Amino acid sequence: MKPTMMSLALLSFSVSASAASECPDFLNFDLPRLHSNDTVNLCEVAAGKPLLVVNTASHCGFTKQFEGLEALHQQYKDAGLYVIGFASNDFNQEAADEAEVARVCQENFGVTFTMISPSFVKGSRANPVFQAINAQSKEPGWNFNKYLLDGQGQVVEHFSSRVKPSDKKLTSAIEALLQ
Repeated sequence: MKPTMMSLALLSFSVSASAASECPDFLNFDLPRLHSNDTVNLCEVAAGKPLLVVNTASHCGFTKQFEGLEALHQQYKDAGLYVIGFASNDFNQEAADEAEVARVCQENFGVTFTMISPSFVKGSRANPVFQAINAQSKEPGWNFNKYLLDGQGQVVEHFSSRVKPSDKKLTSAIEALLQ
């Protein structure tokens, strides 16, 4: 029997619902996209995929890492890696408004990976994603800490701000996770 469009749509929905039901609770939030009225739910877009989660700032000595993070996104997105940046002013290095943050990311560095509106990434006010990451690993001590999570939401490895996106330690960890 040939499947109908409706049965294919229902199958797609049940697969998505199944993937979302297996997704860790801390990823199942509607997070506000940077300088947008849209939201993103990581369970819907990245359930079962490895994640590279980065706390970012637009006026920091490490801001040039946006370029390398975009390169990682382009290199590994088709293999399943989902790169997501969380803008944060926890270290007083973020622009005064979201429009400026977006300009720095998109115009200065060509960022196309998902960026989340500014939120806290450390302490008791950390957003739900970073609360879980911090409980599994160590909370960021500065901007541009990189956390590599497996498809089940477990932190596999933490990389400090000083580890550039092109560093072999980071790319080797990504490639090992994608195998």
